[in-house]
Amino acid sequence: MSQAPIRVGILGCGTVGSALVKLIRDETAAVKDRTGVDLTVTRVAVRNLSTDRGIDFEPGVLTRDPRALVEDPEVDVVVETMGGIEPARQLILAALEAGKPVVTANKELVANCGAELFEAAGRNSVDIQFEAAVGGGIPLIRVLRESLVGERIITMMGIVNGTTNYILTKMTEDGAAYAEVLADAQQLGYAEADPTADVEGHDAGAKAAIMATIAFGSSVVPGDVHQEGISRISSEDIEAARRLDHVIKLLAIVEQADGKVSARVHPAIVPLTHPLASVRDSFNAVFVRGEAVDDLMLYGRGAGGAPTASAMFGDLIEAAANLQRGTHIELGHLEAADVTPIDETSSAFYVPLDVVDEPGVLAAVATIFGRNGVSIGSMEQQGQGDNARILLITHVAREADMQATIAELKDLDAVLRVGNLIRVIGS
Repeated sequence: MSQAPIRVGILGCGTVGSALVKLIRDETAAVKDRTGVDLTVTRVAVRNLSTDRGIDFEPGVLTRDPRALVEDPEVDVVVETMGGIEPARQLILAALEAGKPVVTANKELVANCGAELFEAAGRNSVDIQFEAAVGGGIPLIRVLRESLVGERIITMMGIVNGTTNYILTKMTEDGAAYAEVLADAQQLGYAEADPTADVEGHDAGAKAAIMATIAFGSSVVPGDVHQEGISRISSEDIEAARRLDHVIKLLAIVEQADGKVSARVHPAIVPLTHPLASVRDSFNAVFVRGEAVDDLMLYGRGAGGAPTASAMFGDLIEAAANLQRGTHIELGHLEAADVTPIDETSSAFYVPLDVVDEPGVLAAVATIFGRNGVSIGSMEQQGQGDNARILLITHVAREADMQATIAELKDLDAVLRVGNLIRVIGS
């Protein structure tokens, strides 16, 4: 039986919104043949009606009133591409309360208000879809929600910010300094004029919160995620990792053990043998370890108008099909997660020390490590005299014990400088 067209309203028509409109127009016939879903864009809310978006709209499609779009009886499904928390949150809640499925790529909103939005969707028996909120075009959320719904996820770690991965790739492969590569990334459009959200780990932190929420079924918000960025990573750190046959990546890591969840974002030294080590430039990848499935990795474009629009298009088709069938995805009520603080997590650590080159220094350093219960896995000395440096990698140790070790090392007269402490994963 033929179905009436599903009428789509889109909030925002910037890079992602316009790419989605073009996808819908170009692929509607093929999608209808494959799925029976017939999509048509009936309303688009924009700030400026006269902006050239490279798209010809029929008269009356464009509006400056997003609330009117949500309330329009000629709109069946609402797609949000505005970004930010407000007014996007209010508009999405209004759409859900009106019984209209919602598709969004708004990581900030889903990370901070996901539990509220999921409850509203469930209460009104409609979908809220957000595949593009993590990993752009990578189908991570659907894999977790469907393919791995029966899997006990142990850990997920991923490169989920293309800007920082591009910067670290160029520092590694070209030997360039951080500031130089950041300026290049800004010129190419990979980094914003204010890159703080990317380079300090806030963007990846929001994505880590969503990953943990969906993987473990309890609400994790960005405030639960320990966040460190890459602005302190030096060329010396990059070179030290290279000598160890490792690379440095900014990772989002979420884990579950004994009913508690940990979520963190920080630079990590990754062995070249690990699948994440080969993820270059602005690409993203997420590595998943499950109890039964063991290891798998999803890889692809993590950002950009077309990849993000592709993920949203898939969500839109599923939401429209569910609307036609009178079904919806049940995300359930989410209680706040029992979050493990960073101090209670464990990993191996890399730390460089500039030291006075004199007898007894190594013994004094080793004594401090031993006193705090941190075992040294390897130690290498570089240079002599005023240029003496010790490079240490520990065995797996508790974060709090390692931080106590660092504090004592800084008070040791023979230690001139403690370099960047970087966690080591995947050994």
